[in-house]
Amino acid sequence: MKITFKLFATLQDYLPAEGRKNNALALDLEEGTTVDQVVKRFGLPERLVHLVLIDGAFVAPGERAGRVLREGETLAIWPPVAGG
Repeated sequence: MKITFKLFATLQDYLPAEGRKNNALALDLEEGTTVDQVVKRFGLPERLVHLVLIDGAFVAPGERAGRVLREGETLAIWPPVAGG
């Protein structure tokens, strides 16, 4: 199954070189892969996994371990953002 995986801001550093140019990486995953499994695969620190969207829809922290990704979806993750 193929999905698009996007990381933003400081999380971009966790993408392989080929994904950093566009903030995106095409991933080939096994059926049944969850959001949390992708987070762990890329070694993302949990404290930096703040805003998680699948095709633009928010995935709450408590739902990430059970949310199975589907063919063609886009998983996008942002760290906490501060500003003034």
